[in-house]
Amino acid sequence: MRAAVYERVAAYNAKPFQKRAGSRLSVFEGEEKPLLRPLPQVPFEISQWLYGRKVQKNGHVVFERNFYSVPYENIGRSVDLRITDTTLEVFAGDQRLTSHLLAPAGVVNEYRTHDSDLPDGPRYQQMDPQRAREWAARIGENTTTIVNRIFESVPVDEQGLGAALAVLRLTRRYSATRVEAAAGIALDSRVRSPRYAHLRPILDSNQDQRGRGPWFEPADEEPAGYVRGADYYAGDTR
Repeated sequence: MRAAVYERVAAYNAKPFQKRAGSRLSVFEGEEKPLLRPLPQVPFEISQWLYGRKVQKNGHVVFERNFYSVPYENIGRSVDLRITDTTLEVFAGDQRLTSHLLAPAGVVNEYRTHDSDLPDGPRYQQMDPQRAREWAARIGENTTTIVNRIFESVPVDEQGLGAALAVLRLTRRYSATRVEAAAGIALDSRVRSPRYAHLRPILDSNQDQRGRGPWFEPADEEPAGYVRGADYYAGDTR
């Protein structure tokens, strides 16, 4: 069927005009064909642009809860993302910095990292759940317990990485000793998996330095004072 259509179309285009010289085929080859340009090497794709995305301290930008690396020189910089059905491209102005294949639909907390985007040398290591656990172990047993419980509370370890790092980064503001003490107080509470929101108030109010907070143990009993006995109220009945 298709071959027959092609044959009829070719015959129709080659048929001479009735009121002028030539045919549709001769007009195409003589006038139109020389003006044609080659098709682009890359097929056209509909794209979506996202502007002003900040490159995080770990050298990645976030798109749909996945992480894509950017050359480390751009950490802290605002960049633009061009998204197609298959690809994510990162631009700074009109300069393309890098590109990645998109993570599959439904996948979250996945890291797409090009080695060429990372600094040279062993000093740079991407933070991951294992490194977070090692960091917690250097702080102390209570902090390790909290970090482990955070990871246990999520289906995939990477989903708990942000919450774990929020706890660990408290050591940038407070000493490791204080964070460890606050972790112990938080673990004594009824919260199964303490987070940053539980530890920070303990540290801000210095309860880790006073010991257990007032909501973790009953307050000391006030002195009872002098208590009159029943005989006093009964009067002198003797």
